[in-house]
Amino acid sequence: MSKEKEIEELRGIIVLLMKKVDALVLENKELKHRLSKYEHPKNSNNSSIPPSKDENRPSRKSLREPSGRKRGGQKGRKGNTLKMVSTPDIIEQHIPEYCHKCGKDISELPYELAGKRQVIDLPEIKVQVREHQIYKRKCSCGHETISKYPPSIKASVSYGGNIESLIGYFHTRQYLPFKRMQELLNDVFHVPISEGGIHYLLRKLAVKARPAYDLIREKLMKDHGYAVGADETGVKVNGKKHWAWTWQHPKATFINITDNRAGRSITDNFKNGFKHSVLVHDCWASHFNTPASTHQICIAHLLRDLNYLSERYDHKWSRICKKLLKSALDLKTTMHESDYFVHNPQRAYIEKRLDRLLDYPLDKKYKELVAFQKRLIKYRDFILTFLYHPKVPPDNNASERAIRNIKVKQKVSGQFMSSGGADVFAILRSVTDTIIKNKQQVVPSLRIIANLGTD
Repeated sequence: MSKEKEIEELRGIIVLLMKKVDALVLENKELKHRLSKYEHPKNSNNSSIPPSKDENRPSRKSLREPSGRKRGGQKGRKGNTLKMVSTPDIIEQHIPEYCHKCGKDISELPYELAGKRQVIDLPEIKVQVREHQIYKRKCSCGHETISKYPPSIKASVSYGGNIESLIGYFHTRQYLPFKRMQELLNDVFHVPISEGGIHYLLRKLAVKARPAYDLIREKLMKDHGYAVGADETGVKVNGKKHWAWTWQHPKATFINITDNRAGRSITDNFKNGFKHSVLVHDCWASHFNTPASTHQICIAHLLRDLNYLSERYDHKWSRICKKLLKSALDLKTTMHESDYFVHNPQRAYIEKRLDRLLDYPLDKKYKELVAFQKRLIKYRDFILTFLYHPKVPPDNNASERAIRNIKVKQKVSGQFMSSGGADVFAILRSVTDTIIKNKQQVVPSLRIIANLGTD
C-alpha cells in the first residue's frame, strides 16, 4: 500500500473520530442540562408545587426576611390569662367545723371570707327533648279548630337547629369525618344519630344556606372597594378529579366545585366577571380571560420561581429581579393612600428598572430563565398593579388560604363521595369563611340559618 493511500485512510479515521467526539460533546451537554434539573429540583420552596408533592420533604423556606425580633411574645403585648368572674354560677363554701390545732368544735362560731378560687368547667351535656302538642276546640257553630305545628317541624321526631348548626360547624370548620362526628355526637353530646342522619342534616342546612351563598356571589360581583382574588385546586370526587374554585375579598368567600378547570367554570358563576374590580391570581389563562378592571399576578409565585431559577443557574439576572420585586413589596408597606394617585419617584424608579430587566439579553442556554423573562414581558402590565391601587394586595395568599381549607378537609376526611356532597361543603364552607371574615361567631350564625324554617 502506498504512503499516500495510508495517509488518506488515516485522515478518514480522524474525520470519523472527530464526528464521534462532536456527537459525544453534544450528548454530554444535553445530559448535563437534563441532570441539572435533578440537582436543583422544583419543590414548594422554589415553585408553586404544593408541600404534599415534595420529594423527601425539604425543610420549608419562607419568603419572609428575618425581622431581628426574638421568638415569642413581644415587649408591651397584652397578656391573656384567666380572670375571675364577678357572679359565679355555683358557690361552694368550705367552712371549718373544728380547730385544726386543738380539735375543738367551732361550727357555731361566726366566720368570715378568707379567700376564693374559681374553676371554669363544662357541665355534663344532656339532650333536651322539646315536645310540641297541638290541641283542638269545637266551636258552638259545630266547627272543630285544630292548632298547627311550627313551620320548621315536619316529622314526628326531628333534630333541632342547635344540632343542625353544630354538625355544619364540625363539617366546615373542624373538618371532622362523618364517623368521628357521629362518635362525638353520641359520646359527648349524647345525641343518637347515624352517619346517614348527619348527611341528611348537612343537606338540609345547605338548602337553607343557599340564599346566603347566592348573596355572597352577588356581593363579590358588585363590590367596588375591594380587589377580588381567584384560585383553583384539584379535589377528588368519587375517585375522579374535580376542581375547587374560589373567588374572595376581605369580606366574602365564594367556593364552587366543578368537573373541569376550563373557563366555563368561571362564566357559569360570574358571567360578567369583575368589571369594577382588580382580579388577583396566578397566571392561569382562564383568569386572564375573565373580564376585570385590570389584573394583578401573584408576586409570591414569581418570587418562588426566582428562588428556583437562582438555584438552577446562579445568574445575576434572577437575583436582581428578586431584589427588585422585594423592593416593590417594601414600598407598598410605606405608601399612604394619597401616594397611589400622584407621581411617586420610588415607584417610577422600580418601573424603569423592571423595564431594563425585561430588555436584558439573556443567553439562550438558560432556557427556563429565558422562558420566565418572556412570561414577565407578556404580563408586564399586571406585575406592579398593586403599587397603583391601595386595596390591591401584591399576592394571592388570601385566595390560597380560602382554597387550602378544602385540602385540609380531604386530608382529614378523605374524598367527597358524590357531587352533591361536594356542593354541600362548598356552600357551607363559603358561608362559614364569610362569617369568620366579618368577625362573627360561626356556630351562632349557622344556628340562625338552621332555624330559618325554610325547608
